[in-house]
Amino acid sequence: MNIRAPLFLGPVAIWCFGTLPARAQIVDSPDGSVADLPVNYTEAKSGTYTLPDPLKLASGQAVTEAKTWFEKRRPELFKLIEENQFGRAPARPAALSFDVFDRDTSAFDGKARRRQVTIYFTASRTEHYVDVLLYVPANATGPVPVLLQFNWTANNLAVAAADPGVKVGRIWNAAEKQRVPAVPTNDSARGVGRNLNVMRVLERGFALAVFNYIDIEPDVLDANAQGIRAASLQPGQKSPAPDEWGAIAAWSWGASRIIDYLETDPQINAKRIAIMGVSRLGKAVLWAAACDERVAGVIASCSGEGGAALSRRNYGETVAHLVAPTRYPYQFARNYQKWAGPMIDAPFDAHLLVALIAPRAVLLQTGTTDKWSDPYGEFLAAKAATPVFALLGKKGIEADSLSAPGQPLLNTLGYLMHDGPHGMLPGDWPVCLDFLQLHLKVGR
Repeated sequence: MNIRAPLFLGPVAIWCFGTLPARAQIVDSPDGSVADLPVNYTEAKSGTYTLPDPLKLASGQAVTEAKTWFEKRRPELFKLIEENQFGRAPARPAALSFDVFDRDTSAFDGKARRRQVTIYFTASRTEHYVDVLLYVPANATGPVPVLLQFNWTANNLAVAAADPGVKVGRIWNAAEKQRVPAVPTNDSARGVGRNLNVMRVLERGFALAVFNYIDIEPDVLDANAQGIRAASLQPGQKSPAPDEWGAIAAWSWGASRIIDYLETDPQINAKRIAIMGVSRLGKAVLWAAACDERVAGVIASCSGEGGAALSRRNYGETVAHLVAPTRYPYQFARNYQKWAGPMIDAPFDAHLLVALIAPRAVLLQTGTTDKWSDPYGEFLAAKAATPVFALLGKKGIEADSLSAPGQPLLNTLGYLMHDGPHGMLPGDWPVCLDFLQLHLKVGR
């Protein structure tokens, strides 16, 4: 596999043309088809390519020190990815407001203090808002770091019967094509597959904040009229412009509005905010961190294509699969659709998205059997982003091949692969929390 492989000379990474061995450790599978498009699962057929150099300006000038990275190269790359992939989002709205309706309620047998906040994005208090559930260790004596988790369901369903005092949130009703109250039909429906283990986070010295991503923007085709993107449309405009925000950028934007609140909460150390998401929400946390430098750490689980996996690789899901009309075109800027063919000549790829977060902490978590998300492609992206971290005095991926499953690389830019499928397994959580403690300097 021909890529630009990094040659490390002291603290600065110099790039040269080279070949990185294809030591994927991911077993080939028969090819498939999704949305009438072929899917390749054979490493030898993943193709050859040259990646854009993260440390070379568009003018061709080499980036050899941090000042040039932050003042010139990073803005170039951010604009490329913003306009071509996720889309431009608006600034913090003037009407933003916080309703803290539940303060310091005892929860989890007195081990936690619960706070609930509704964040209103507009002057209206009926449509555009997000409910945030926050738990802080009861024994905390000062501001604590926080893990902000992008969640898949309403807060009350996520905590199940463990904390019945949580406000009933909203879920998406596909039949009615609208958000409806998240009232479980029976006890077994509460939090099925979504249960939060609050105490495993609090016991590490972190607060835990969670929100339901569809509060911000529905995750379905042709539903943008009900999300926050609709509120930003100009008179006569029916949909965002080709370079304006898709749903992923909207979810990321919503996370920044939650961070706006967290900065005001005296319980929270706003210098130590980490964010976490799985799958499409793994893509969202990467973009959120790229957009908002208040984020100190990121855990992106199985973010795959459109996230941390290299798009130039023909392996698993591709951009064409993402933007197929029946799938997820709404999640991205419409400009992204022009890259549905081969990405060989694109001026950006996933390694540049990862590089935008440097020198902050990033952990990419994957699974050996999650071939659709291309775990090896995520490793290669991290490897290709490492020179930027090195330039800024941080360690990234120095190995040339994947470690065995369960043997994480926990440098500032880290990689964790379990032996198993898409998503986070119970055994991943201790490693992820170790990573956050290591890089956000929290005592055990």
